Amino acid sequence: MTTAPERTTTDLYPTRGAEEVLIERKDPVVWSEPGTEGPIAAGDLAGFERDGFLAIDQLITPDEVATYHAELERLMNDPVMRADERSIVEPRSQEIRSIFEVHKISELFGKLAADPRVVGRARQILGSDVYVHQSRINVKPGFGASGFYWHSDFETWHAEDGLPNMRTVSVSIALTKNHDTNGGLMIMPGSHKTFLGCAGATPKDNYKRSLQMQDAGIPSNETLTHLAADHGIRLFTGEAGSATWFDCNAMHGSGDNITPFPRSNVFIVFNSVENTAVEPFAAPVRRPEFIGARDFTPVK
Repeated sequence: MTTAPERTTTDLYPTRGAEEVLIERKDPVVWSEPGTEGPIAAGDLAGFERDGFLAIDQLITPDEVATYHAELERLMNDPVMRADERSIVEPRSQEIRSIFEVHKISELFGKLAADPRVVGRARQILGSDVYVHQSRINVKPGFGASGFYWHSDFETWHAEDGLPNMRTVSVSIALTKNHDTNGGLMIMPGSHKTFLGCAGATPKDNYKRSLQMQDAGIPSNETLTHLAADHGIRLFTGEAGSATWFDCNAMHGSGDNITPFPRSNVFIVFNSVENTAVEPFAAPVRRPEFIGARDFTPVK
């Protein structure tokens, strides 16, 4: 376990103040040197730089999907896991919505985080060794599972976890088919180039409510309207085994799943070991380690 340093970093991205602010991104999107070898082709890396995301038709095989989905089902049906604070339940149905720190709970998902197809792309984008800042399985069963409202992950991770710079990347790996109707991921292409500092102070222990329904860190309707007009919205669909990589500052969200078709994904957030968390920039206390890691051990 590595102890978090005291904060000595200048706040480049102020948020949670009296008013919303729009700030030009001050960090690279792709941190590796041009020509650095890795699993992402040069053209795809340029697309990630431009759009803030990279979709892959098949990251893991159908046999692997079946193995990981069975592990997901095992965890979901484990009464011990349901009672664990790392499990978040739907407010209406009381079914499990997410299980956090899944790379530590499950040996299988831990191996997935260290798989060269996964961590290799993170290292290439971030230009360094990486550690897992957060992992979870997200489950959207049919007939009413609620979505996630529009937000920038970095806004939260900066405000409440203390990540200083935009040197963090996420991957969402589909364990079920992502239709265009069952609450899939939506991203505004190019929105990662502008930071939106949100209005309103962070309540103490905000995470307890925000994991079910977001309150703090929510953009205004007016600003979302402008961002959508400037960038458009891309909806990601794909077969089980497909994956979407996206930048930490990409404006994204997902709708409710009112179809009969469940949607389950494993979500892994990689942060550079050169961007380790300090004290929160706009919150009274840190979030728990299972949401924002304080163990900066590189993935090997």
